[in-house]
Amino acid sequence: MNTETKWSIDQAHSEITFKVRHLMIAHVNGAFKTFDASIYTNEKNFFTAEVDLWIDAASISTGDAKRDEHLKSADFFDVANHKQITFKSSTIEKSKKNGAHDLWGELTMRGVTKNVKLEVEFGGIVTDSWGREKAGFTVTGKINRSDWELEWNSGMETGGVMVGDEVSITCEVELINIGYKDLTMKLENEKATKMIM
Repeated sequence: MNTETKWSIDQAHSEITFKVRHLMIAHVNGAFKTFDASIYTNEKNFFTAEVDLWIDAASISTGDAKRDEHLKSADFFDVANHKQITFKSSTIEKSKKNGAHDLWGELTMRGVTKNVKLEVEFGGIVTDSWGREKAGFTVTGKINRSDWELEWNSGMETGGVMVGDEVSITCEVELINIGYKDLTMKLENEKATKMIM
């Protein structure tokens, strides 16, 4: 019997962070504070995972209010017109790096969708003190912000630019198993519905 497992994000123990080079000599770190996902696996096999993630673009936080407002403006994320950043997975496969996996999917920002590869390290599955089954992951990747039309920049008198193009992404994620569903019954119900229609 095949069973579909639904997982939700444990918000208290998960984070989505990024860093980008500033003035060509250091990095600025930031995070998105509001996000959620719909995640399904066949039993507990994460090679079968279907991930549909959304992020509230306006929840961006870099520790500086003026900078955050600039990032929300049309120069960057244009949150007035593009409220969400989304990621929808396509495939998961073993990576050439030992112990890691490659997660491929479509990342959408500012209405632009690009296929990206992220690296996933699986931390394991445990049952916490409240009897909840949880799975842990570290997800990392690098993207060029200009690919999503996040192109604002400013030149410096000494040469170079104020903000780097490459953005490093790190996600620390804890998932909670919130239930199983019999896939055989689901398919039979769908077939019966089609026959009635």
